[in-house]
Amino acid sequence: MDLFIIIALLVIVSAVYSYINARFIKLPGTIGIITIAVVVSIITLIVDESDPYIAKYLTLLAKNIDFSKVVLDIMLGFLLFAGALNVDTKKLRKEMAPVMILSTVGVIISTAVFGLLFHYVGLLFNIHVNIIYCFLFGALISPTDPVAVAAVIKGSKLPSHLEMIITGESLFNDGVGLVLFITLLEITRTGTDNIDFAKTAILFVREVFGGIALGVFMGFFAYRLMRSINDFQTIVLVSLALVMSISLICIYAGLSVPLAVVAAGLFMGNRSINSDVKEHSHEALEKFWKLVDEMLNTILFVMLGLQMINLSFITNYFITGSLVIVLMLIARWISIALPVTFLRRSLQINYANVNILTWAGLRGGISIALALSLPHSIYREIILAGSYFVVIFSIVIQGLTLNKVINFSFRNKEA
Repeated sequence: MDLFIIIALLVIVSAVYSYINARFIKLPGTIGIITIAVVVSIITLIVDESDPYIAKYLTLLAKNIDFSKVVLDIMLGFLLFAGALNVDTKKLRKEMAPVMILSTVGVIISTAVFGLLFHYVGLLFNIHVNIIYCFLFGALISPTDPVAVAAVIKGSKLPSHLEMIITGESLFNDGVGLVLFITLLEITRTGTDNIDFAKTAILFVREVFGGIALGVFMGFFAYRLMRSINDFQTIVLVSLALVMSISLICIYAGLSVPLAVVAAGLFMGNRSINSDVKEHSHEALEKFWKLVDEMLNTILFVMLGLQMINLSFITNYFITGSLVIVLMLIARWISIALPVTFLRRSLQINYANVNILTWAGLRGGISIALALSLPHSIYREIILAGSYFVVIFSIVIQGLTLNKVINFSFRNKEA
């Protein structure tokens, strides 16, 4: 299928789903769109069995999109930069301790706990997965998704400090999760006997700290360019070029794209480009990126729903998917509760907050993209299906019930 046709159909489908939700269903944007996308994909699969011609274009669209490549190499940089640019950095600094603990130690704990639980509990359900692949599975679904989180918490009743913690955590933990995923993926290829810890440590330092350093440097460079001009159109083009150049450099230099664009976005979001002769340029730039963020969000979740056409085998994994959801919530709760138990004063999080942070830790397109990037193996289908179940449950069920969990937690606290 021609590239223009793919883009045109994707935009048209996104507009139709968005209109149907806004006009008739009236669910929160992200939740409504992905619900419609999943339902339409199921109908498409059923229709395709009886009359393939009717579902021809939607099926072709789904099968011609390289979801993993589009999300990880193209959309991720723009979405993370947009999210970071609009973060209140003053509030983020106040919550930096819990944000950094949850986005690093929390991800590692969640990966380990989920991997162990899935390996041993899975045996009780006749699900046999190698322990290394269980940890690999944990690494790709442990980080919370900044796109899903930002889309769902907009209409939530989260207290401001908890909203900032979950937002900041979701921005930073993708970088850590990706490094952990790449490391474990390498172990599956070479075997546990050939682990080079020095090489792994160098990889981690280069990916994480190299990405952050590049992001700050590029953000400063772009900021100085924007300060020196008055033309808003050029300012927008510089910001777009910033994201694209960071993504290109990171891909070729082996640095973390998520951490680099987040660092650049936070650096620029904290500094106004306004001057005496420029009126509201910074505010206008933030509004532009907010619009980009919302449009790409819609397209991303439409693509996520369409993946069901490509992953039709998930109907064989309802028990596995249900088990993965339960184990992921347990691993998420433990990954927050353990740091809170030992660092309660410095983190300023109580156990009522642990339940809220657990339920607000949503997964999204990045987890599916990473699962799709896995090389073919006997465990790939299980991991793909499990990831899809977690993501759909996370966005639809957790997203719709988040406010009820918040009210329940605070009601119990008051009692």
